Amino acid sequence: MEDSTTRRAWWASAVLIGAVIAAVLLPLGALGSRLGVWGFQTGFLFLGGAAVLAVVAFVVGIGGLIASRKPARARNRAPLGVGIAVGGAIVVFLGMQFMTARSVPPIHDISTDTSDPPLFEVAVSLRGEQSNPLEYDAEKLAPLQRDAYPWVVPLERELAPSEAFAEALEAISGLGLEIVNADEDAGRIEAVATTFWFGFKDDVVVRVRPSGTGSRVDVRSVSRVGVSDLGANAARIGAILDAIRS
Repeated sequence: MEDSTTRRAWWASAVLIGAVIAAVLLPLGALGSRLGVWGFQTGFLFLGGAAVLAVVAFVVGIGGLIASRKPARARNRAPLGVGIAVGGAIVVFLGMQFMTARSVPPIHDISTDTSDPPLFEVAVSLRGEQSNPLEYDAEKLAPLQRDAYPWVVPLERELAPSEAFAEALEAISGLGLEIVNADEDAGRIEAVATTFWFGFKDDVVVRVRPSGTGSRVDVRSVSRVGVSDLGANAARIGAILDAIRS
């Protein structure tokens, strides 16, 4: 009887430990990638390990909690409950990321102008050989972007180009992007955005051109790695345009 009770207590502890390890692996993989300790592919392996441990902890924990209804097994409920809560939270979090990925098109190059997207100059030398290409495939990308992000369109300003340029430069600075080029004569601003967890870098270019009696502002944001950006580039463009408007 005592051996059986010990085994049940061990399983309860194993569920808790597995959930805690999963909770550690989740940020560890991302932060390690950001700090350059390992590549983002290794970081994704950490996430995969965290997902497996979380699912196991959640499922086994539920089973153990059902089996611990008897008073003699009540002491196992606390570690099982914590393990289920932690594992379940991780499963929900990763599930939401998966659903986000499924809800957006697998693209990583977003532009307010899909027929004549703004071009990068300085950022070209910063991207590295393994980065995604900067050639814009309008035939493939434009329809996908239009369906997913119909609000990503150029911004018309009733300002002289020089004023619109200064406005855009201030907006980008205010959003915390790293400005790598600000050429008023060319009407081009280039910046780099770095994500918090994995440290993914996306390149941003803003183009300001005369339009009638005012100016037209176009923005393009491109991920250096990956196929899908989970909607990050479109959201960034939206934030830039909103900042300029305000």
